[in-house]
Amino acid sequence: MRVLVIGGDGYCGWATALHLSNRGHEVAILDSLVRRHWDNELCIDTLTPIAPIQTRLKRWKDLTGKAIDLFVGDLCNYEFLKNSMLQFQPDSIVHFGEQRSAPFSMIDREHAVLTQVNNVVGTLNLLYVMREHFPDAHLVKLGTMGEYGTPNIDIEEGYITIEHNGRKDTLPYPKQPGSFYHLSKVHDSHNIHFACKIWGLRATDLNQGIVYGVLTEETGMDELLINRLDYDGVFGTALNRFCIQAAIGHPLTVYGKGGQTRGLLDIRDTVRCIEIACNNPAEPGEFRVFNQFTELFSVGDLANMVQKAGEALGLKVQVDHLENPRVEKEEHYFNAKNTKLLDLGLQPHYLSDSLLDSLLNFAMKYKHRVDEKEILPKVKWKG
Repeated sequence: MRVLVIGGDGYCGWATALHLSNRGHEVAILDSLVRRHWDNELCIDTLTPIAPIQTRLKRWKDLTGKAIDLFVGDLCNYEFLKNSMLQFQPDSIVHFGEQRSAPFSMIDREHAVLTQVNNVVGTLNLLYVMREHFPDAHLVKLGTMGEYGTPNIDIEEGYITIEHNGRKDTLPYPKQPGSFYHLSKVHDSHNIHFACKIWGLRATDLNQGIVYGVLTEETGMDELLINRLDYDGVFGTALNRFCIQAAIGHPLTVYGKGGQTRGLLDIRDTVRCIEIACNNPAEPGEFRVFNQFTELFSVGDLANMVQKAGEALGLKVQVDHLENPRVEKEEHYFNAKNTKLLDLGLQPHYLSDSLLDSLLNFAMKYKHRVDEKEILPKVKWKG
């Protein structure tokens, strides 16, 4: 099929675009390249050297013979988005094109506004283009498990059946987002659900956990295809960040007590989940929700696993508990369901010693690129 990957220059988007292209789909990337600009703004850089997008795509075609089209522009520019989609004529639209960092959204008022305008308006523009020109296309939207928060009951996949005062109904699962970024994703979910209901659009909302790893079959083919790997306090996520800290001899930065439990998955499973969703589209008028993760770990558990794996490689790894810059429960109940993608054929890569060894060795290869001043958190939820 013809798949438009919005945000295809980013961490998940780049790996997904190459994976879908490698599987025989006709792929185009639509991206404003603003993620690279935010690196410059914050004076940080990915651990890995990232080539310009045009260089990446040329290398992919040279290696595989497969071309990926490129549309550079802003999702919030309706005319650009419409014209790009009319030119490419997608069957499926994979939407990664959002500001994805909770700390970034909490820096100050400007970054909170930027996050919500970019994410909510961009998705609204996309829904209107679909209504007017692609009513049969399937939207695969990257959501986040962070929309749910940490309720003291089991987390279902998108919906919950409630009996109240003798009556029963199935309703969207209550949301307790933990940042202005997560709030933007909740608003997205509501807008997409509403658009499916009133316009008959079809959409799959993938509530993704924390992604770890860097190599997929495709991004490991050549140095010019390598994916980004963030370690800083704004864009770096827990397991990736811990492995890079261990590689350079920096104490692992566990926020607070470390009991915060989250869903996690390998980047190889991210691209496979997207492929599964594209190959099994929602029905017209259906807003479908999948919880996209494979395992549950606490932040403290992750730090201990990295410490053990690092010491097996001869590294001296210390774990430090820092004052938590976030406002969140540091010990809580967390049990989330994740059966729908498994039922459709996902065969997960579970976190193993060999994967940790691979990630640690990868981090050691590029450790000369780490700026240690960017490791500790600088953004506090309370300002």
